[in-house]
Amino acid sequence: MKKAMLIVNPSSGKEKASEYVEYAINMMKKLNYDIDLRETKGEGDATDFAREACEQHLDFVAAMGGDGTMNEVINGLAEQEHRPVFGLIPLGTVNDFARALNIPMDPKEAITIFEDLHTVKTDIGKMNDSYFMNIIAVGALAEASFSTPVEQKTKLGPLAYIVESMKKMKEKQPFHLRVESESGAWEGDALLMLVALTNSVGGFETITPEAEVNDGKLHVMIIEDIALSEFLLLLPKVLSGKLTESEHVYYKKTTKIEAFSKENMIANVDGDEGDPLPITVENLEKHLEIFVPKE
Repeated sequence: MKKAMLIVNPSSGKEKASEYVEYAINMMKKLNYDIDLRETKGEGDATDFAREACEQHLDFVAAMGGDGTMNEVINGLAEQEHRPVFGLIPLGTVNDFARALNIPMDPKEAITIFEDLHTVKTDIGKMNDSYFMNIIAVGALAEASFSTPVEQKTKLGPLAYIVESMKKMKEKQPFHLRVESESGAWEGDALLMLVALTNSVGGFETITPEAEVNDGKLHVMIIEDIALSEFLLLLPKVLSGKLTESEHVYYKKTTKIEAFSKENMIANVDGDEGDPLPITVENLEKHLEIFVPKE
């Protein structure tokens, strides 16, 4: 019999995980998996569980939770000698990685796709000694994502990030930034730097529309220091997928970057606080195998 692990964050999705655990277990048993059920109790648990699944050479790891849970699981799977097939069961507010993979937002529908046994190889990112699946952001505007109240995210969804970003923009905190890649460098005062792996950022699928889950590229965008009035003019471009066409936005597709600042800047990684600059970021191309819908 094949072996699998089901990692569940019981606090995700308004604590609705318990409603779907039995359904997931029954589906996995139907697919002839012997299941090891693990529930997270604190930060880092999902990473430890996923790493253990690699060490035990399990065939399949499924995770039930939001983007934070998925990020932890990926940090447990990445660069391990044996990496099980990964299955996402989204329960969070935004679920960017699942959106980018066209995985249904309905947990039962997401579980049902396991039955198709259809997978794709996807990229993940590496920043210094940790890993990410969607986005790295630097700047006061990026802080909006980890300062946005949970209640506001639940009520407004992706628009909650816009609201918090506008509050931060009023303070207007440009910072010095230098970004180096194999194809050149950019240096100046910036309001925001984004390094995206997928086309879904904060629930919006129009910020980096060219990004694909396995194109082997980092999609780097830098918004230059501009006036509030000019920044407001960028918002329609965000919604129409034309942000990279702005003269105030530097855009580069590359495989690896190094980012530096003269100021004390901290990178936001998949919505959570990460390392301070300088950082080295690279794409690990087609690194994980993930269950996705056939379409």
